[in-house]
Amino acid sequence: MTTTVGRLAGESPEYAKVRDEIQEAEIALRDQRERVAELRRGLPHDQVVADETFQEIRDGQLAPVKLSELFDESDKPVVLMHFMYGGSMSSPCPMCTCWADGYDGVLPHLEQKVHFAVFIAGDPGLFGAYARARGWKNLRVVAAGESDLKRRLGFENEEGGQQPGVSVFTRNEAGEIVHFYSQSAFYGEPGFRGMDLLNPLWHFLDVTPEGRGDFFPAKQY
Repeated sequence: MTTTVGRLAGESPEYAKVRDEIQEAEIALRDQRERVAELRRGLPHDQVVADETFQEIRDGQLAPVKLSELFDESDKPVVLMHFMYGGSMSSPCPMCTCWADGYDGVLPHLEQKVHFAVFIAGDPGLFGAYARARGWKNLRVVAAGESDLKRRLGFENEEGGQQPGVSVFTRNEAGEIVHFYSQSAFYGEPGFRGMDLLNPLWHFLDVTPEGRGDFFPAKQY
């Protein structure tokens, strides 16, 4: 079943044929995304983790913060976005910066359903200065500190190399903290594809004739 929305009258037969095929593929892609989301929601809440201690800057001072303190009394999950900074990376990643630019804008909406923080391996004070320079006003920044959670989840290697990704934590009925789900931007083979759905930049580029190509975001243009 095709729709005439976004279609001009008098399309050439060649155009109409390919456009109809695209629409069928887009519908199938939507159905597949919904199937994956349903499978994800069915994950058991049995991957209990310790109440890790992280670091953040509060009122200009470095302070410890526990993973449990990122929750409140609601049942909202905690989403940590693994930002590539710290360890062997002395400078914030331009791609992660691009993502965080978007997170900061959408956060007031996102926080209606989840608790959200950017999770780094580096110095939270230095990164806080970077965040202010970017104009981020909403993002909470948490540093791993002495915690090896990033490494245990595979987002940091033995040499301190960082990998971008997302981790979701919930509480089970006993009140224990559960690692519900993680995904990396690198999926299957090197390339920023595992988290495409969390960055609208790629989807805008994908609807253009040239596509995304080899475009890579910069901190400044």
